[in-house]
Amino acid sequence: MAALRALVRASHPGPAVLVSTVGVLLAVAFGRSPADTVLIGLAVFAGQLSIGWHNDHLDIDRDLAAARTDKPLATGEISVDAVRWATAVSVLTCVALSLLTGVAGGVLHIAAVASAWSYNQFFKHTPLSVAPFVFSFGLLPAFAAGGPTEAPWWTLVAGGLLGGGAHFANVLPDLASDAATGVRGLPHRFGRVGSELAASAMLLATAVVLALAIGRWFALAGLAVAVVGIPLGLWLGRVHGGRMVFRTVMALALVDVVLLVAGSATVSA
Repeated sequence: MAALRALVRASHPGPAVLVSTVGVLLAVAFGRSPADTVLIGLAVFAGQLSIGWHNDHLDIDRDLAAARTDKPLATGEISVDAVRWATAVSVLTCVALSLLTGVAGGVLHIAAVASAWSYNQFFKHTPLSVAPFVFSFGLLPAFAAGGPTEAPWWTLVAGGLLGGGAHFANVLPDLASDAATGVRGLPHRFGRVGSELAASAMLLATAVVLALAIGRWFALAGLAVAVVGIPLGLWLGRVHGGRMVFRTVMALALVDVVLLVAGSATVSA
């Protein structure tokens, strides 16, 4: 059981569950059948597990150097071979389940997962680190809808912007430790303040796109929350510390996710 718990922790279960939930909600919003909705959720979950395990496998030397006690591979709680096998199984499962939802959408999801792997393998250390996030999250609505022509263009744009904003926000707590172990992605080159502003700008842009495309009262209300919340969060961050900015950005990301799902539902209504 200890090894199983370690394997789960190495998969980055939080993001895996979160992204899978968004995939399921989008599938429901687009009016997919119950069977397809289940397949979509499981496919996204399997893909996310593979991304998490692949990331920790590649980062084992960095995690050892940083003495990361929250990384099971670095602490020896789980073996490299076990993570490799789990990764292989999750990839095969992801491919099979994705294609079972339909070839058009399935291929897009496979491409999105491959893009996330490319971040782990290469883009994480480059000025283009944000690109895989924009690409992969931009494809999620199209996969949930059943293909590139099934989802409105603005859901793809909003998904991409949301993914880019999430990248800058997600890196904020780890900027110092990443820099110490040689990670030089775009957020690290921007620095903390630059990354806070980039995350805020991309998430605000997401809210703008959704408000203009949806045109309903709830979308306009979400935009109003973003317009007021971002400068307030940045100001509070200067007064009370950077964690306040991080919390504000994550709250805005949640607002954008709700708007994206609700807006997608208006398409199939």
